[in-house]
Amino acid sequence: MAATCIFLPATPNFSHSSRRRSSAAALAIRSSLTGQSQSPAAAAKRNLLGLITGQERGLKTQSNPQALSQIIDAIDALTAAGRRTVTTDESLSDTWRMLWTTEKEQLFIIKNAQIFGTAAGDVLQVIDVEKKTLNNVITFPPDGVFFVRSDIQIYKCSSAG
Repeated sequence: MAATCIFLPATPNFSHSSRRRSSAAALAIRSSLTGQSQSPAAAAKRNLLGLITGQERGLKTQSNPQALSQIIDAIDALTAAGRRTVTTDESLSDTWRMLWTTEKEQLFIIKNAQIFGTAAGDVLQVIDVEKKTLNNVITFPPDGVFFVRSDIQIYKCSSAG
């Protein structure tokens, strides 16, 4: 199974680091917690956000197959509800805060940050569609950062029917 991440827009305040590695792409889901619409997409979004609450960014999900299955089903439902939504335009360019992931390397770093005498702070993904870049950032307050730089290719798909 490919790694799955859930991100929300973020306005971080962090410094850059010289640590770099190549990166795998992650799924980004834009969410508005203020919208109270009753659309299927809004309902699917609320359901997904409710399921990942308390999962410690995915750490607890690793040992709970039932929770993992429910979250993946909720992601599939949100994908189906938004299947005609354009997700590759400039609105994707932003800094996103990771709320949940199955990505093993990120979870390992989050779980084991205390080995380095710190705790993981925000986990962010900075996407720039125009420049075709995607940067993953794990912050270690007060000023440490694990930074992964990568290039992205945007594919525009047409949907049938």
